[in-house]
Amino acid sequence: MGERTEKLLLLDTASLYFRAYFGVPDSVKAPDGTPVNAVRGLLDMIARLVNDHRPTRLVMCWDDDWRPQFRVDAIPSYKAHRVAVEVPGTTGVEEVPDTLSPQVPIIVEVLQALGIARVGVPGYEADDVIGTLVAREVAKEDRAPVDVITGDRDLFQLVDDAVPVRVLYTIRGIKDLMAIDQAVLKEKYAVSSGPGYADMAVLRGDPSDGLPGVPGIGEKTAAQLVHRYGSLDGILAARDAGDPGLTATQRRRLVESADYLAVAPAVVRVAPDAPVGELDDRLPSVVADAGALVALAETWGLSSSVKRVVDALAG
Repeated sequence: MGERTEKLLLLDTASLYFRAYFGVPDSVKAPDGTPVNAVRGLLDMIARLVNDHRPTRLVMCWDDDWRPQFRVDAIPSYKAHRVAVEVPGTTGVEEVPDTLSPQVPIIVEVLQALGIARVGVPGYEADDVIGTLVAREVAKEDRAPVDVITGDRDLFQLVDDAVPVRVLYTIRGIKDLMAIDQAVLKEKYAVSSGPGYADMAVLRGDPSDGLPGVPGIGEKTAAQLVHRYGSLDGILAARDAGDPGLTATQRRRLVESADYLAVAPAVVRVAPDAPVGELDDRLPSVVADAGALVALAETWGLSSSVKRVVDALAG
């Protein structure tokens, strides 16, 4: 493998394998008839990302807990509509297509045989793993540029041109990622920083995550308030001071939503300090377990996709 400029790729794995599942026909099956469309699609994504971006380090970030208790304790509606099975003592089992669930353990085995780092933390989402790894990189003197690959807008809060940290957003697919930097945040959302995006998201809410937001304050108004007062804290200080920059209706809505606004930031903002252990995130040029990889490729009919990843790693 030739010299590559230092670069860290952090992949929001579930976001990508869900996209692969719905983007690759379910007629793609293993010899025994098991659907492997998500596995094939994810492997092809990894090969494409490595070839296109030439990272030196890469981490597949994992949801060990898709609906962490600390977020549910703060806002019980958080992702509640996605719960398929209520399980006492847990926050429930996520509703996942029947033919996707059996593919996840295959993904785990193939990544292990390839030697590509995969990291999750009990009690935290992949977003929190990503946020923590970004925070660690930012703290280094010799920090590398970071690209976060996801279809989740929540991670726009990590964008920081100074590092730089970009989000490569999959709205147009893995072949044509939308690079989100601070200029794009300003153009599309009228906020000038990642933290500003998080503050706007708190106010706006997100029905897809069960976050109500402040009634009557949509994305445009939320962005205007963040711009005017600098941050959510600044907005709340203006609310409490009776600042004339807030209309009477806006102030009333912010007052009525005080309980939500007291807890929502901890739900919306990704954790920068999840207990992620030390890991070797160097992208391997040689697979970790060639024998296991060959067996997995034969068993699940993945030979062409596995070869694309192996070739990309060696390239």
